[in-house]
Amino acid sequence: MLERTLPALFEESVKKYPKNVCLWEKRDGRYQGITYQEMRQRVHRFAAGLMSLGLKKGDRAVLISEGRADWLMSELGILYAGAINVPISVKIDEPSELKFRLTHSESRLAIVSRGQLQKIRAIKNDLPDLERVIVLDKVEELEPDEIYAEEILRQGDLFLTSHSREFEETWTSIKESDLANICYTSGTTADPKGIMLTHRNYTANVEHSLALVECPEYYVTLLILPWDHAFAHTCGIYGILKSGAAIACVEVGKSPLETLKNIPKNIQEIRPTVLLSVPSLAKSFKKNIEKAISEKGPKIEALFKKGLRAAYEYNGEGWNRGRGKRKLKKPLYLLVDKLIFSKIRKNFGGRLELFVGGGALLDIELQRFFYALGMPMFQGYGLTEASPVISANSKKAHKLGSSGKVAPGIEIRICDENGQDLPVGEKGEIVIRGENVMAGYWKNEKATRDTIRNGWLFTGDLGYLDKDGFLYVLGRTKSLLIANDGEKYSPERIEEAIVSVSPYIEQIMLYNSQSPYTVALLVPNKENLKRWLKERNLDPRTPEGQEAALKLLESEVNQFREGGKYAGMFPARWLPAAIAVLGEAFTEQNRLLNSTLKMVRHKIIEFYKNRIDYMFTTEGKDILNHQNRTIISRL
Repeated sequence: MLERTLPALFEESVKKYPKNVCLWEKRDGRYQGITYQEMRQRVHRFAAGLMSLGLKKGDRAVLISEGRADWLMSELGILYAGAINVPISVKIDEPSELKFRLTHSESRLAIVSRGQLQKIRAIKNDLPDLERVIVLDKVEELEPDEIYAEEILRQGDLFLTSHSREFEETWTSIKESDLANICYTSGTTADPKGIMLTHRNYTANVEHSLALVECPEYYVTLLILPWDHAFAHTCGIYGILKSGAAIACVEVGKSPLETLKNIPKNIQEIRPTVLLSVPSLAKSFKKNIEKAISEKGPKIEALFKKGLRAAYEYNGEGWNRGRGKRKLKKPLYLLVDKLIFSKIRKNFGGRLELFVGGGALLDIELQRFFYALGMPMFQGYGLTEASPVISANSKKAHKLGSSGKVAPGIEIRICDENGQDLPVGEKGEIVIRGENVMAGYWKNEKATRDTIRNGWLFTGDLGYLDKDGFLYVLGRTKSLLIANDGEKYSPERIEEAIVSVSPYIEQIMLYNSQSPYTVALLVPNKENLKRWLKERNLDPRTPEGQEAALKLLESEVNQFREGGKYAGMFPARWLPAAIAVLGEAFTEQNRLLNSTLKMVRHKIIEFYKNRIDYMFTTEGKDILNHQNRTIISRL
């Protein structure tokens, strides 16, 4: 009986689904399929080639590449050799960050695509453990320590001819407790942590995920998320492979922006049945849909909005869909669905059954929006330390606004600050136990002890369970707002809600660190704000234009106050009493967003310290202050 490892999972799928397409990749201008059987052959050759290079059990190898067939071949090749993969995000450009990961993991090999090769070349002379660089694509010239992946495959053929028994013994002797990956946190502190995930962490979490969200053999996903992303890795790769379904790669462009622009076209070509999404992607899809509708004229836009309202009322929170008086909205909903919503679904390929959302809080408005369009976005919850899936909504059991039910096989507790259990409905730290809990942090025993206590993983996330067993996640305990009387509140849902309902606010971050009131750093949507001013013959360079723009931004936030459209959603004390309008967005480039597009709060607070301090003055509390006027004048 084989141990429950990732190579064993893959071999079992090859046995069950040899002729099924395992992976679709764009080559010579069209998508071409690679079957499970063909991928297995490629993986065996590559793994054998790595063994011939001297890669041994427990060695670390770094993988930096865009999502493609060679990414899967490389990871499985490393794992079959008994080694440990260190997958690194292609978004990491800072040499010091990259160097830290390679040095800290003591990686002997790096496998890189052409687009990522220069990053390794720039730092490799300072990496004493790095022996070889395997290049996945043809480049102008190889350096002495570099070798093509094609050559590794050729060496693998020779190795399999003379050492086939050794190869077989190597991969079949891997234990489920052996490490499969070291995944580094996104570096929002000076010292990213290497999360050690075992083979059983992964295979257990694949079982957990498939118990929550079914994945029939006919499913195809276009894997939009970076393949090293924990959610994409477990669900988008191994969940799909376990089910005999197919992964399609996004067509890699000459630049990251070009790759991003290929997504809509690739969706039309692949016609996915399921998509994995994160909030930033979901918001982008929503904005594009709304923009396309508004371009069709006021009549279509009005009908679209009317249909959405009817759908929202009919659908409720999902579990109560069409019940009671809600069924009265069905005829209008079906009419607009036929006229408009069905055409939107065609833009997503016409056979998309669901999105699965992960990666961060997913605003309920986004969930309602896609549910109305007939492409439900079911939110889940997890973190890399849990391999990552903990809970998810699904077709069979969902409540919009929640993160779904906890997977069978995972135990959950909600704890107070002293680690004591809290009753149903009370908010506290989410604490879990299961075979998906990481082995610890690589070379960081203190962080491991702080996070895993008696087998329980303390997630650092705030949440509660309702009476039906649905989990509600409220945000990170470390990002909490803390009032001057010591009361705490998570800002993320307020921030998500404000951005989702306002076309004039691009980003917002709330701040309260034992302060007399909450303040906000606000990034306006410049394009929409300029258009709004132009429609009213106002100029942002004039005092009248500045005042109008600032009052508009203030009124967008005030929708959540007493008398506003969304009054009562959040306690008034946590809504910002002062706003600083920023001229620059939070981005990965300025390092105020991390590689998973989450705000790096401590860096934002540090960077905008003077603006924050100013908001706690009488002058700064007034939104019409000179600092805000100056920023608006530069629109």
